[in-house]
Amino acid sequence: QVQLVESGGGLVQAGGSLRLSCAASGRTASSVALGWFRQAAGKEREFVAAMTRAALRTDYTESVKGRFTISRDNAKNTVTLQMNSLKPEDTAVYFCAAGGTNPLIVRTSPHEYSYWGQGTQVTVSS
Repeated sequence: QVQLVESGGGLVQAGGSLRLSCAASGRTASSVALGWFRQAAGKEREFVAAMTRAALRTDYTESVKGRFTISRDNAKNTVTLQMNSLKPEDTAVYFCAAGGTNPLIVRTSPHEYSYWGQGTQVTVSS
């Protein structure tokens, strides 16, 4: 079992920055991939970024490449999403997710993650 708690969402103007954090706890937290997904109103949940266990591989959805950075502190079992140059289209509820033990393959489908946080709202005003 892995428990996930997100923090750091909020309201920001376009071009601004936010930093999301996710604390993972549980016996297997350090042995699974950690990632971020988001879900805008009326839309399906979509992949944002993820990092395999031991941080051997990372991947981003195309629309956030160069703006968002995912990082992981395995000692503290936390994963962080630094979001810069935010756009109104980044507005969504952001979810931390955990799952998958392969250190070399980044999972991008929400169906491949077994554990989810409660979500944190990110709103970017124009």
